[in-house]
Amino acid sequence: MEGMFLITLVIVLAALAFDLINGFHDTANAIATSVSTKALKPRHAIILAAVMNFVGAISFTGVAKTITKDIVNPFALDHGELVILAALLSAIAWNLITWYFGIPSSSSHALIGSIAGAAIASAGFAAIEYSGFTKIIIGLLVSPVLAFVVGYTIYSLFKVFLKNLNLATTNRRFRMIQVGTAALQSYTHGTNDAQKSMGIITMALIASGFQTTDDVQLWVQVSCAIAMAIGTSIGGWKIIKTVGGKIMKIKPVNGVAADLSSVIIIFGATFIHLPVSTTHVISSSILGVGTAHRVKGVKWDTAQRMIITWVITLPISATIAALIFYVLRLFL
Repeated sequence: MEGMFLITLVIVLAALAFDLINGFHDTANAIATSVSTKALKPRHAIILAAVMNFVGAISFTGVAKTITKDIVNPFALDHGELVILAALLSAIAWNLITWYFGIPSSSSHALIGSIAGAAIASAGFAAIEYSGFTKIIIGLLVSPVLAFVVGYTIYSLFKVFLKNLNLATTNRRFRMIQVGTAALQSYTHGTNDAQKSMGIITMALIASGFQTTDDVQLWVQVSCAIAMAIGTSIGGWKIIKTVGGKIMKIKPVNGVAADLSSVIIIFGATFIHLPVSTTHVISSSILGVGTAHRVKGVKWDTAQRMIITWVITLPISATIAALIFYVLRLFL
């Protein structure tokens, strides 16, 4: 029992580390547009994002329950503690690699791919809960497309309604509005992304026999919210540069359109308990806005590089997790 407790403790600490890394990895996505348009100074943007991420993280638990039970069954998972630990180590490794190179990859893809890969390594393909897993994958694939469409639509409407207004005055007003949309975007980020670590910790507690339901305990919710807020306060400047400037040149009106699009998609997913990639959603919103503004103004080479990373994240993270699981089995 003591050994089980120690492994569970390591998993909890690793999950909080993943949440912290997720915070500074994905903070950039939530505040990049407001920083690039100078609506907010970087320091102020990060403080705002940290506070709103925390508030968002303690507001909901539906996504956490989806992570807990819809990828694999934690109540019947062979070597459950090692599967979860391998998945976390794999997701952390991939997050750090992509952060180092300034690529806005998906923490959600990395985590979900890692859970699947480690579970398959432990018990074969029968370990996957295919109905829930398919639902999650569809959500991950459809949400960026919806974000692109919504971004394109919102900015197209802006162009119609703002065409006779003074550009300088409009940008000044939208710069003020963008403070609010950045706060909203950080809040929705917290409602979805922080819950993934809550789900992982709950899985570990079930697999270790310390919990018999999929309810998220209050201490799990608060600790994950704090970890994400701390990670957010560290920031991710390399990714801010990619999202905020290397996709397109963002003006305040573009930024507000992109922020609103992201908020609609992410919060909609949270409402129906689906984990989505905030990175994919925010980047796709910017691409949609950029396409509506001027197709040639979008830096499609950067977009292509990002899309390639998105596509390879699931299989690579699954493979890394499987390898880590085999190594852990040799020593534990």
